Formats: sequence, C-alpha cells, structure tokens
Amino acid sequence: MGAGDSVTLWGCPHLGEALSLPQEGVPTVESVIVAIDGPSGTGKSSTSKAVAAKLGLSYLDTGAQYRAITWWMISNGVDVTDAEAVANAASKPVIVSGTDPGRPTITVDGADAAGPIRTEEVTSKVSAVSAVPEVRSLITELQRSIARSAEHGIVVEGRDIGTTVLPDADLKIFLTASPEARAARRSGELKGADVQATKEALVKRDAADSSRKTSPLAKAGDAVEVDTTDLTLDQVIECVVTLVDEKRTAAK
Repeated sequence: MGAGDSVTLWGCPHLGEALSLPQEGVPTVESVIVAIDGPSGTGKSSTSKAVAAKLGLSYLDTGAQYRAITWWMISNGVDVTDAEAVANAASKPVIVSGTDPGRPTITVDGADAAGPIRTEEVTSKVSAVSAVPEVRSLITELQRSIARSAEHGIVVEGRDIGTTVLPDADLKIFLTASPEARAARRSGELKGADVQATKEALVKRDAADSSRKTSPLAKAGDAVEVDTTDLTLDQVIECVVTLVDEKRTAAK
C-alpha cells in the first residue's frame, strides 16, 4: 500500500468512509500530546510505540510504572494487600522511564525492571497497589512531568490518561477489544501463560478496576473509541496515525 492510498477499517471510527494514510517517514513538527487508554490486551503498547516512532514522538508506558512499583513492593516484602503499608513505602523506589519508542526502558533504583515487571505475580497484584491513593498521586505526577518535558510531543498509554493524568491531551483514544482477543494477545506476551487463565485474570482485573470510585477504565467524554478485535496491528496503527495527523492539521 503506497502513500495516499485509502483503506476502510471497520472498528476505526472516522468522519469519512476511508482513511487516507500519511506518507512514510514524515516526522511530526508540531508538539502534540496523545493519550491512549483502554484495558489490558487491546494493543495499547504495540500501537503506541509504533505511532510514536512513525511520527517522531516520545513514548511512555504508564502501566509499566505501576508494574514497577508493584514489583518493588513484592521484592521488598511489602504486603500489597495492606494499603497503609503500601502508602508508607510508595515514595521509596526511584522509577525512571526511558521514552524512546524504539527502545523504551524502565529501571527501579537503577536496576533494569523491564523483564521482572511482566510476570504473572506482578500482573495479579498491580491493581491492589495502583489503587492506593498515595501511589497514584506519586506516579501521576511523574507521568505529567515526563509528558510536559517531551520537546516534540509524546504518546502516553495507560488506563486513565485521558480522564485523570492528562485531561487536556490534544487527542484522546480509547482502545477496546473482546475478552477473547485480549487474552490471546496477552498470553502471547506472558510466555507460557494459559489463554483461558489469562482471560479470567483480565476479566477479574477489569471488575476490580471498574469497582473503584475513580475507575481507570473510564473513557474520556471526548475520546475516540477504536475496537481492535477484528483489526490487525498494522490497521490499528494506521488508524491512530491518521487520527493524530488530522488533529495536527486541524490545529494549524
């Protein structure tokens, strides 16, 4: 498919019937903040990294930060079911996120945490840790600081970016997908994970998050919802790149 070609993407809302794909290799000039939200397994990370790389933007995986602090709690013997204990320890770890979409990194107290934070143990406990107000306050401020310092703009992906972390983002996108599609994708990321068990874990986490007073699964009122269930990764990337390109054009 060449530059300027069009493709109809079912599940990708658009004002017209087809998406005009931007030219390859054209970097973004205008600074733009893009918030991409949605539950686990909808393709947020893969899409966000690819879009950021394609448009010359920085990239931030906010979920990795919550996973990182959860991993630190587990590694340091903090009972993650004890909200007070988690709150008291929240400011201790030093979490640093690299924002290069081609090589995103995350360290905790100087140690590479990219691998350890993706275990099933961390996955099963991250909701409890992220629900603690002190944790959310600290991580949210860290995320806002990173977004503000992105010289050429940034794609920030997570679960409450458009509603809470960056409510003034230039573009908000909410990715969704069926539980089956999400489980299949996530089990592929978590090596050796059973698809059915992964689906049950995802549904359980969704229920836990949705029951909170301020749900991280809430869609911002002005967000564009994209159902990725029947779309390939390339199609989702094309969809989001076009939405960002249109936002930048409209802002000129």
